[in-house]
Amino acid sequence: MPIDIETTTSLSPTRRELLVGTAAAAAVSIIPAQLSAASGGDEIRTFKSNFPKADLTDLRRRVAATRWPDVETVKDDTQGVRLATIQKVARHWHDYDWRKAEARLNSFPQFMTEIDGLDIHFIHVKSKHENALPIIITHGWPGSIIEQLKIIKPLTDPTAYGGTEADAFHVVIPSLPGYGFSAKPTEPGWNPPRIAKAWAVLMQRLGYNKYVAQGGDWGNAVTELMAVQEPPGLIGIHTNMAATVPADIAKALSSGAPAPAGLSPDEQRAYGQLDDFYKNGLGYAIEMNNRPQTLYGIVDSPIGLAAWMLDHDIRSYRMIARSFDGESEGLTPDDVLDNITLYWLTNTGISSARLYWDNAHFPSGGFFDPRGIKIPVAVSAFPDEIYQAPQSWAEKAYPKLIFYNRPAKGGHFAAWEQPMLLTADLRAAFKSLRDAT
Repeated sequence: MPIDIETTTSLSPTRRELLVGTAAAAAVSIIPAQLSAASGGDEIRTFKSNFPKADLTDLRRRVAATRWPDVETVKDDTQGVRLATIQKVARHWHDYDWRKAEARLNSFPQFMTEIDGLDIHFIHVKSKHENALPIIITHGWPGSIIEQLKIIKPLTDPTAYGGTEADAFHVVIPSLPGYGFSAKPTEPGWNPPRIAKAWAVLMQRLGYNKYVAQGGDWGNAVTELMAVQEPPGLIGIHTNMAATVPADIAKALSSGAPAPAGLSPDEQRAYGQLDDFYKNGLGYAIEMNNRPQTLYGIVDSPIGLAAWMLDHDIRSYRMIARSFDGESEGLTPDDVLDNITLYWLTNTGISSARLYWDNAHFPSGGFFDPRGIKIPVAVSAFPDEIYQAPQSWAEKAYPKLIFYNRPAKGGHFAAWEQPMLLTADLRAAFKSLRDAT
């Protein structure tokens, strides 16, 4: 991997399976019952990225040499990422400067440490405020640590961003296994429960005996499973993509039935959002659940990778498409290319996709199923998320719901799109836990 590392001692396949849990399971589980903080040694190494110029030259050459398909035969996006949109991405990529993103990444303290036999990359920024609350924040797919960069300074230096010393956090942002600069697993089984255990080891290794956790997408699954596992020191979690779908709603969705009678307006809206996603937005997940290794095209073609990553959920895709049309959106074209280029340069198109396969073959429950969490939970329900979790569902899913808010705008990539709205929610969400300890 073209990076500089310096050692230091300073520190599921069907609609139903995706809704309510896959039936596939490995004959023998390789997930350890408990990870030790000392597994693989507890050395923490400093890290900076520095990709060779040749890698960037090759990327630009490949984008320029793209062989384009015919234009779609419809006048909308029902066939997928539109040709005009992805060609705008290609044109922007020609003049895009990765070095700006790399410098921004390298402006934050980054580290590597081995946990359960795998090198884990993470950003770790400590607040100058003595009573800051440690928080571990986990990204998802098709995201990366790029998603969370905008919230680091508002969380660690709140007095410079409209807050007070009492709002300060120490921030830890790891790269999921197989994503970004973390090592790529060479064996199956790195599913969300295993990652959740690894994150608890990481926080223990960093010396945090009281902390909170946050996530969306896969980051929500990992964060919620940390809450289920209740490792020492974890006092509460926050999610921006809550798993709250009641069993009867999941059953109706799995059959493609109309919304059940008696739902509130918020519940009806959530049902419609989920129904639309499972009817029209699951192509990527079905392939990665079943055959991630088949996706050689996204490793060989930058444009293939970009199109695959853009086609996640329809509201995010349309927002990104509008940004390449010159409209002011939560993300800019450079934001989008920062993330895609990180995937390209680290060659993690397929290694990141395997998380879906691992989750399907070492199942840990449906993606939106309540998990029986007993510790305090806070929820931010953004309007353009895959579904905006109703408060009524959140109250049933989380017996210790300590915070619920419906921000005015924002979607699947909350920290990336609306960093100050998410920051405000995180400050408010954990206030009661700070006051109680």
